[in-house]
Amino acid sequence: MPLWYGGDYNPEQWPEEVWEEDVRLMQRAGVNLATVGVFSWAKLEPRDGEFDFGWLDRILDQLHEGGVRVDLATATASPPAWLAKMHPEMLPVTAEGTKLWPGSRQHYCPSSPVYREHARRLVTAIAERYAEHPALELWHVNNEYGCHVSRCYCDASAAAFRGWLENRYSTVEALNEAWGTAFWSQRYDSFDEVLPPRAAPTFQNPTQLLDFDRFSSDELLACYRAEVEVLRRVSPDVPITTNFMGFFKPVDYWAWAKEVDVVADDSYPDPADPDAPAYAAMQRDLMRSLRGGQPWLLMEQAPSAVNWRQRNAPKAAGQMRAWSYQALARGADGILYFQWRQSAAGAEKFHSGMVPHSGTETRVWREIEELGQELAALSDSLAGTRVGGDKAAIVLDWDSWWAIEQPASPTALPYLDGIFAWHRSLTALGLTVDFVQADGPLADYPVVVVPSLFVASDAQLQHLHDYAAAGGRLVVTHHTGILDENLHVRLGGYLGRLQETLGVWIEEFSPTAGAIGVYEGAVVKAESAEVPAARLRGDVLGGSAAASSWGEVLHPRSASVLAEFAHAGLEGSPAVTVNEIGDGAAWYVATLPEPSAREALLSAIVEQTGMTIERVPEGQEVVRRGPYTFRIDLVQNTVEVEGAVDSED
Repeated sequence: MPLWYGGDYNPEQWPEEVWEEDVRLMQRAGVNLATVGVFSWAKLEPRDGEFDFGWLDRILDQLHEGGVRVDLATATASPPAWLAKMHPEMLPVTAEGTKLWPGSRQHYCPSSPVYREHARRLVTAIAERYAEHPALELWHVNNEYGCHVSRCYCDASAAAFRGWLENRYSTVEALNEAWGTAFWSQRYDSFDEVLPPRAAPTFQNPTQLLDFDRFSSDELLACYRAEVEVLRRVSPDVPITTNFMGFFKPVDYWAWAKEVDVVADDSYPDPADPDAPAYAAMQRDLMRSLRGGQPWLLMEQAPSAVNWRQRNAPKAAGQMRAWSYQALARGADGILYFQWRQSAAGAEKFHSGMVPHSGTETRVWREIEELGQELAALSDSLAGTRVGGDKAAIVLDWDSWWAIEQPASPTALPYLDGIFAWHRSLTALGLTVDFVQADGPLADYPVVVVPSLFVASDAQLQHLHDYAAAGGRLVVTHHTGILDENLHVRLGGYLGRLQETLGVWIEEFSPTAGAIGVYEGAVVKAESAEVPAARLRGDVLGGSAAASSWGEVLHPRSASVLAEFAHAGLEGSPAVTVNEIGDGAAWYVATLPEPSAREALLSAIVEQTGMTIERVPEGQEVVRRGPYTFRIDLVQNTVEVEGAVDSED
């Protein structure tokens, strides 16, 4: 398989005389894969049960003749107006009871039997017509599941939620126990009494909220599976994917990754945000990790500016190339864009395209053409290879993400703040970072960091304990092991099984003042506090250091204290501890230390493992993949590729 290069192609937006020019330009740019048909349901099925495939036949034939392979979409992401008119009951409803109408996109309830029936009919027709088409390379199911409607609260969703709960708990008594319904007189006598967590007077049942998050992710996955069943039956040899959206909270990608043949991702870091490259690196590491290091596809990125921020900055000269190489270095086997030709009408007409409004005499087009040539030169020796280097792991958990950001918590604490902070520090030491699940394979990682595993089962905590006892280096941060999988508090000092692992127990939480994270688009500002919220002291942190967001009254049992809090209210309380356990060791970090302190701590831990520390300057990345070492300066937007081919800059 080559390195794929191309993007979303929407020929239905253009007169057919433009199509021939499109294919010529694709050949000129080195495009070898086009995603076709993502939003074409209304054109493919203009009336109920009446299909028009003539236009799609013609464009697929033209692409094939031009040597361009096709990632063919199932077109189910945006139902046509006639379907909504015939069946308004399929439209989604918000928690406040507002129905969301056509005129935008993704206007369907994931639980709607009507939507699923019509989607399957469309997919069947497409699959039966194009399964043997010589251009077909990949099936693209729906588009960005949950992007706009990740939760629906209508009656169809309520019925599906009740069925999901009955399957999970079997009896209403078990549900009452799991949800703690003795509180606030919330007891249920039958599943028929249960509703989705619609708008309510005040705080809602926390476990009900978590279960609805789980259910909603599963319902979207059920929509995906219904289409996949058709595709597997009709064209069993063609791989299938759908496009993920990085760290997207509503959908548990650990569950979804098992259902795709190749992980595909849409990534739109803000060119004006200095933290965006570091966040993008973390997102790319997640995509590689979801299927155990398998190469993935960058399905969408912007050639320059997007159209949906308050300020839509264009990418600077070389920035698109540098960020594309970042994805390649971190495991991507394809660099694709939204979209091929910049639209002349519609809500995304100001979103950049590979062929801009101004045509081919433009900087954007020249960069598109140049990158296509470079990827063709790398293709044979890079495609299919895996990312190497010394590796550490970070535990990422959607249940913890959903639960920790619920209301009625000790403090508002964005989950990704900690994930981003620890990822950034590990990569600054030159380590490759994989994401893992708490109960997943850990033995191959000398160091595993567990940021705020707020929700954890007994089995997960035991698995982490066993990893450390077998010789691993386990780094656990605050907010870990606080609740079980039903959101019941682990009494007696929190942490559960990890009390023995870490050699500590927690008396009391003490959230500190100061910034706790600011979201801007998809980017997390993990360290935006100008004034430190706490002070730490300890040689392992390089002396006195700042910390933010969190503190707690911590008591060591068998652990050694490496650093203490040094501000009023927590002065003298342990902030960082270490405990020898079996053949390994476990550290506990009761706050979020500043970057230099985190790196000092991690350096001391990494040195124990024998891994090499190669510090990388701020704004730069050094990543090894296959026969190459990629050196990327994301400030100057330069790239050097060293290895099987001559360096290029």
